Amino acid sequence: MTLILQVPRRQALRLCAGAALGAYAGLCVPAIAPSTTAPDFTLRSMDGPNLRLQEQRGRVVMVNFWATWCGPCRQEMPHLNRLYEKYRASGFVLIGVNVDDDVRKAADVAAKLGVSFPVLLDTDKKVSRQYDLSTMPSTILIDRDGRVKYVHLGYKTGYEDTYDKQVRELLKQ
Repeated sequence: MTLILQVPRRQALRLCAGAALGAYAGLCVPAIAPSTTAPDFTLRSMDGPNLRLQEQRGRVVMVNFWATWCGPCRQEMPHLNRLYEKYRASGFVLIGVNVDDDVRKAADVAAKLGVSFPVLLDTDKKVSRQYDLSTMPSTILIDRDGRVKYVHLGYKTGYEDTYDKQVRELLKQ
């Protein structure tokens, strides 16, 4: 016995469209998913020269996307600075990527917070779009082979302990 369901044409179209969107959404993987190769980029630093992510291969890299208008970003910066100072001699690189339009404002905030790690300027938001970021701050930890290992969206007190643990783990590899 064959059962035939009669579905109005409009409802059938909606079902097909919904199924297609669902299938498409399943194929969309964020650019920063763990175990993927970190998307390469080159940005100008606040100090002037360009820095390219791919040139950091062989080191453990933390990329921190931040903005001056972001309170948690400002709260996190001193912790990131301490982490950078603690591990940089061991092959750890911390790159701050500022997404502000006003470079002077970014430079002022970085100076007030005593940031010693390189800060790159993503004024056109090209790299933050490339990394598919919608949360500030966003922190990406990349292993020596250029593969994303950890992705942290946002910041809450205590995240710095997690960062420290993950950096140590990656430096041992």
